[in-house]
Amino acid sequence: MGAVRAQRRSPLLQIVKSAVATLAAWLVSLALIPSGPPPVFAAIAALLVVQPSLNQSLMKGVERSIGVLVGVVIALLLGLVFGNHSWVVLVAIAVSLLGAWALKMTPGTTNQVGISALLVLSLGAATPEYAIVRVVETAIGAAIGFVVNLALVPPVAVAPAHRALDALGDELAATMERLARALETPQSPAQREELLLTARLMRPMRTQAERALEDAADSLALNPRGRRHRRELDEVRALLDRIGPVVTQVQGMTRAFYDRYDDQLANEPAVIGIAEQLRRGAHDVRLALRRTGTAAEEPPETTTVPALTRPYTVIAPSGDHWILVGALLEDLRRIHEELTLDE
Repeated sequence: MGAVRAQRRSPLLQIVKSAVATLAAWLVSLALIPSGPPPVFAAIAALLVVQPSLNQSLMKGVERSIGVLVGVVIALLLGLVFGNHSWVVLVAIAVSLLGAWALKMTPGTTNQVGISALLVLSLGAATPEYAIVRVVETAIGAAIGFVVNLALVPPVAVAPAHRALDALGDELAATMERLARALETPQSPAQREELLLTARLMRPMRTQAERALEDAADSLALNPRGRRHRRELDEVRALLDRIGPVVTQVQGMTRAFYDRYDDQLANEPAVIGIAEQLRRGAHDVRLALRRTGTAAEEPPETTTVPALTRPYTVIAPSGDHWILVGALLEDLRRIHEELTLDE
């Protein structure tokens, strides 16, 4: 069942638009081309062209039209040469797929070439007139699908990008605070292992945020509603560019703590100071989210000043602790540069 069912349903508006586009393409094609077989090509084109974004709709329309054109031409030529035999359909499919592969077409276009050749030879006569009508019918369906997607509230996917960035930022701040607590108190092997595994969870969250940002940018392309959202998306992108490297640095700090830990670390004044710097960094991450408008709550007035701008004096560590302290301080320096970039 996992391969059949998705984790989330598609938006109901997307289903409604697909249904409207398919029905409109069918009726318009019947009105413009009253004679001949049912307008299957138009209905399929409209159904496929209605995508989550207008940019994807345009690309899918072009892909669909090119695939139909190539597939219809191949079917027409094979039908004229070999006639209307069942085995010609199999040959047409093989030739279509190989031809699309040779032309380096996309997987979607390649499949469309084969499907078009199959439908032409299965549903109609392989004549020039029939082929031209099917290409025109496909263009009508693709155009209607794009227009319906444009007219019925073009989707804007900026909100999911906000949520993904919020989730990453909150987890980053929480990870910094967890590492600060671990530096101040002795840790068991199980606690250190959990700390490292939890820090690694930020990697897929960062990938998810980057993917959501790409989807948001795609949703604004060719979108009449996109102009007023582009500045907002630019702010989200800029903040992700800032905290993305911080994710890497915090993961590196956690790994260094895991590798170089001993029970005497909590007694080092330098380590205690680093823990305080991590808490200040967590504060500044949350503050950056609020300044960009991604956080749901406004901070109290006393928390609107960046904490990492305060100076920090390092006390020389004892023994071999300087190795870990030096590594943590270097990562802190890089975190400071990213979080205070606009100061």
